[in-house]
Amino acid sequence: MNSRIPGVLFDVDGTLIDSNYFHALSWWHAFRQFDHTVPMSAIHRAVGMGGEKLVAHLLGDDRDRDQDAELKASHGAIFSTCWPSLIAFDGARDLVRACADRGLTAVLASSAKERELQVLRTALDADDAIAAATSSSDANESKPAPDILLAALKAGGLQAEDVVFVGDSVWDVYASAKLGIPTIAVTCGGTSEAELRDAGAVEVYADPRALLNALPESALGKLSA
Repeated sequence: MNSRIPGVLFDVDGTLIDSNYFHALSWWHAFRQFDHTVPMSAIHRAVGMGGEKLVAHLLGDDRDRDQDAELKASHGAIFSTCWPSLIAFDGARDLVRACADRGLTAVLASSAKERELQVLRTALDADDAIAAATSSSDANESKPAPDILLAALKAGGLQAEDVVFVGDSVWDVYASAKLGIPTIAVTCGGTSEAELRDAGAVEVYADPRALLNALPESALGKLSA
């Protein structure tokens, strides 16, 4: 008897929830508190990495590493003031529910802290269709390392060969590629289709609604056929 279960792993920030630019602005303010001037565009392109990797990526190896934890804490505190403004992208909750209706086990592969994850889930409003979710405590290393995806697979009782990952950043694509998981990417997080395809995304859509409209013909539709 075949016990393999098809599933879909969803990145949350920038994929299902319109939060990437709030993250970029929060990081910008955090850097300024420590007299670092980092272009907003550079910050945005690094969003999707874990905080410690984002700081290292943007400030370099010669930074004062003693500031790293304070920078992350400052970003978190500033970002929390944006929580009331967080909303789901058009079609996001319908996409998650449609995947579940097609027999796919839907797992949120989030690296957010637990309290923040609850805020994101409230904004998404699709808990009835979500089988499991991860938070930052479930991964030792952040994207582009694949740890959070491994945790999401475990949480959903899934195997890498039976899932598709939906994300919005090149870091998402790089992480999933390390596990041999195909990525469907969306550009609503602010990364271009060309960059996402160059990173290895198998399909690219404008947003969750566009993916939902193409669901039967997409890699997700084929997985659930």
